[in-house]
Amino acid sequence: MSAQLPACQLLERFYGQSANLWPVAPPADAWLQAHSTAMISDHVALREQWVAGGKAAASPFDAPFVEQAGQVVLFWPKAHQLGIWWLTWLCHVLPENTPVDVVGEHQGGIKRVPKILSELGMRCDKLDNARRCSLFATRTIAMEQPDNAWQTFEALDLKLVSHPGVFGHGKVDEGTRLMLESIEASLPKKPLNVLDVGCGDGIISAWLAERGHQVTAVDVSAFAAEACRRTLAANQLSGQVLESDVYSALEGEQFDLIISNPPFHQEREITYGPSQRLISEAPAHLRAGGRLVIVANGFLPYPDHLQRVFQDFETLADNRRFKVYLAGK
Repeated sequence: MSAQLPACQLLERFYGQSANLWPVAPPADAWLQAHSTAMISDHVALREQWVAGGKAAASPFDAPFVEQAGQVVLFWPKAHQLGIWWLTWLCHVLPENTPVDVVGEHQGGIKRVPKILSELGMRCDKLDNARRCSLFATRTIAMEQPDNAWQTFEALDLKLVSHPGVFGHGKVDEGTRLMLESIEASLPKKPLNVLDVGCGDGIISAWLAERGHQVTAVDVSAFAAEACRRTLAANQLSGQVLESDVYSALEGEQFDLIISNPPFHQEREITYGPSQRLISEAPAHLRAGGRLVIVANGFLPYPDHLQRVFQDFETLADNRRFKVYLAGK
């Protein structure tokens, strides 16, 4: 785990070493994990990390989820609509008048929380601020199951279903468009067994399934996995969708094609961890003659990663902003 994060430093200052927390959408932080009873997160890798440390963890889509025990603390996400969804979800699943604290960094938008709580009809008290973070207190009110955050839109002759916090929410990423355009002519007519890593709202999976390919889609986010399932269903297409930290849920499965628009941001930080694993572990999940296709911002050092793992790769497309790479086993 990384060093203690500013928001968790604020929590330690306010609650002290006797803190007994039930965090929602938390970051990876050793102090937080040690001072929590259980957690709720859409992030499967983080949930697995907590379970490995002997703590209970659940997705907001689990039923039933882990029982609330300890002070509920919502970590405010950078996507404000996602924060509103979490507040509404907490009001739906917890008894009315349950204390809920909300913490976050100033640069992440936590200062907007009092206005958001007011608009939802929820009380707001400021508890503390330090480390360029603020901590607010509220209480749950009676609310229905939150479902109005899901957004349906059309692109590439498909219906897409998206959710706040999912990559490309409400639009199709330019890099994804370039990648699909670059492979359309070269895809064989016979059905391929395809793995879509970091499926997001399911645009790549649906596009491939519509062309007759057998699709498995994975994403580390439960919101993304659910969005992909809804996108496939909206287009009357089939495919397997799993929550997975890159290949973690796939064991020894192999595919004809692995395709991805991999993430390189975690909140506001650039990280190459997932993309490096995507590339370095790809050969073990490719059948003989299988191919890996990825799209990336032009400035990212993916050619170096590809060169180390594959003897041969090529650039399929380059529009100066994005590059599409093809590597073969």
